[in-house]
Amino acid sequence: MNIRSTGRVLLLALTLGGLSACGPIEPWVKPYERDRLADPIMALDADAVSTSYIQHVYEAREGARGGEGGAGGGCGCN
Repeated sequence: MNIRSTGRVLLLALTLGGLSACGPIEPWVKPYERDRLADPIMALDADAVSTSYIQHVYEAREGARGGEGGAGGGCGCN
């Protein structure tokens, strides 16, 4: 094989590889599995439950409810 035919084969392989990515995208996570991923224990934090509690205490003491990006609403009671 010379360089020109090798280049053509490589171009054909790259084109076919690029076209194969245009297929339908399937979700990796099934709808019934999403509740497991939303669990605080699945967060990247080492101890997500403890951090959530400490953050709640901080927000209650400082009056900074929602200052760390938490969702709020309602009457504002703790």
